[in-house]
Amino acid sequence: MFKKLKPYLISIAVALSVGGLAAFFTRNSMDIYKTIDRPPLSPPSILFPIVWTILYVLMGISAALVYSKKGVNYNNVSVSLAVYAISLFLNFWWSIIFFNARMYLFAFIWIILLIISVALTIYKYWGISKPAAVLQIPYLLWIIFAAYLNFGIYILNK
Repeated sequence: MFKKLKPYLISIAVALSVGGLAAFFTRNSMDIYKTIDRPPLSPPSILFPIVWTILYVLMGISAALVYSKKGVNYNNVSVSLAVYAISLFLNFWWSIIFFNARMYLFAFIWIILLIISVALTIYKYWGISKPAAVLQIPYLLWIIFAAYLNFGIYILNK
């Protein structure tokens, strides 16, 4: 039983660790969200850690589904997981660019790269595991929403 769960536990831990590290490095800058001008539909700051925790768990499950898929070309799995790893890298640095550096325009460009990498992850996962691809969709929708917020904050706080 543990052998089957191990890839899921590791994958979820990796995703949550990326989010946790980003939160740790931005912990002293998060209050900026409460003080800057925000666009319409901006959620309260308490919602972000809840949503991100759910998304990181879904991302971890998704990656584990791809990793554990039997009968699939190893190169396809490797490339798919590499694209996912790039999205984790982009995700980690976005919050530091946005919150710590307060480089809102650069953060917006960065999040566009993140959107592209997540869309590519979904595309790559689709050929291996459709459920894995579907589990990435809430992440894509959330970062599209985050891009809207990011751009609105850039415009309103120039």
